[in-house]
Amino acid sequence: VQLQASGGGWVQAGGSLSLSCAASSPAISAYVIGWFRQAPGKEREFVATISRAGVRTVLGNSVKGRFAISRDNAKNVVYLQMDNLRPDDTAVYYCAARSSVTGAVYSSQSDYNIWGQGTEVTVSS
Repeated sequence: VQLQASGGGWVQAGGSLSLSCAASSPAISAYVIGWFRQAPGKEREFVATISRAGVRTVLGNSVKGRFAISRDNAKNVVYLQMDNLRPDDTAVYYCAARSSVTGAVYSSQSDYNIWGQGTEVTVSS
């Protein structure tokens, strides 16, 4: 599967953005999807993950209560809704995938073996 992240841009603090991760394969339902981000000069950070069927989601501590992850397997897309954005959310956001036969979710970068290109999010104060 190939992944394409989109939806990044510039927004003022307190605003919202919705990122999409589109898959080239019709079998995205076989993959756990994760979102990660990397700010300039910082290590890549876990943001959110969603199980194959979308039943289970996990959010990183820094985005809980502000971000939500969802998926539409019929459309081969996973979404990251970002509300109440802050300047420290500024980063390049990446989506990643790993195949799975269970309803598990994964929050470690090393658990994912397929990565899309990033989409840049800039939040101004």
